[in-house]
Amino acid sequence: MPLSQLSFNWTRGLQDISPAAWQALAGQHPMLDYRFLHAFETSASVDHQSGWIPYHLMVFDGEQLVAAAPCYIKTHSYGEYVFDWSWADAYEQAGGKYYPKLITAIPFSPVTGPRLLVHPNYAEPEELAAAMLQEMRTLCEQHGLSGTHVLFPDALSAAHCAAEKWLRRDGVQFRWENQGYADWEAFMAVLSRDKRKKIRQERNKVTQQGVSCRVVNGDQLTAAEVDLFYQCYSNTYHRHGSQPYLTRTFFEHIVRDMPDNVLLFIATQAGEDIAASLCILGAESLYGRYWGSLRDISCLHFELCYYQPQAFCIAQGIRYFEGGAQGVHKLARGFVPYTTCSYHWLAHEDFHQSVARFLSREETAMQHYVNELEERSPYKVMPESISNRPG
Repeated sequence: MPLSQLSFNWTRGLQDISPAAWQALAGQHPMLDYRFLHAFETSASVDHQSGWIPYHLMVFDGEQLVAAAPCYIKTHSYGEYVFDWSWADAYEQAGGKYYPKLITAIPFSPVTGPRLLVHPNYAEPEELAAAMLQEMRTLCEQHGLSGTHVLFPDALSAAHCAAEKWLRRDGVQFRWENQGYADWEAFMAVLSRDKRKKIRQERNKVTQQGVSCRVVNGDQLTAAEVDLFYQCYSNTYHRHGSQPYLTRTFFEHIVRDMPDNVLLFIATQAGEDIAASLCILGAESLYGRYWGSLRDISCLHFELCYYQPQAFCIAQGIRYFEGGAQGVHKLARGFVPYTTCSYHWLAHEDFHQSVARFLSREETAMQHYVNELEERSPYKVMPESISNRPG
């Protein structure tokens, strides 16, 4: 159908959309799953009070949903992991209002994936994606939003943004790749001697403090284990003087609605559960998301958030473990850097051009940073298949 005959609509929540229609667009990514995104909304983790206001773009051919984008109007930049605070300061010092803005993203999740979701049977996806990006710009112009931002797009969504000349910003994350290791010692064998020694020392410290760990699948989690996790998760925020982003209800919903995608790694000391990390399982990737502890135990963070998930991936044949945002210290635990990206359009032309100049300078610095990280590889010989994921 010609684009002129499609209807472009904005909706204030996924409750207005059929789960099956959404899933036909979203594919296999667990954090684009209707149940995951809907859990943010039904748990009051995203709403006016949180500063994440759902405002999803939907494109219909008659009654059929043919394209969509998970969008949010933001009144701040928390929970995005693409840090534009300096842009906001500069914009407001010049007399403008940087907030609200529009973003296309997964809330609180610095995870690469599709952002412009076009039905696989649609004949002209490039034209439709371009029209969606134009619709986002139009919304900003009509409602006085400072701009629109597509965060952590996969290679295809990134290509659509690049075709429309949006500003690209590169970032760096760290990913561990399972090279088909037979067991943990096979993984240890490919690391440099000093990294093997460091990892063994850290794991021994945890064991020597009487800590053991177990992994529990979502469909086997008890209410007490969910309580434990949320207590640990909240405690991590409170210790840093802040409030947790997500409500307990959010975690209840994803455990209830998508148990096959939820894993909880739990640490026990003297018969008492004292720490936990929660991961989301996809088809070929395990995503480290949230963690917390009730006690200060040396190296427990590394054990629960890195080594236990890595061992799980080896045992289950999962190819990637995504460790989350930032963290140069991940290099010493077998992770390697890869480039992420975001795309940006600012409504004020002069400010758009100023940001473009800033990003040109930042790009050079970012490339130097990536080169330095690659020189610090933890491997004796970098495996050939470990390379930057396009995005």
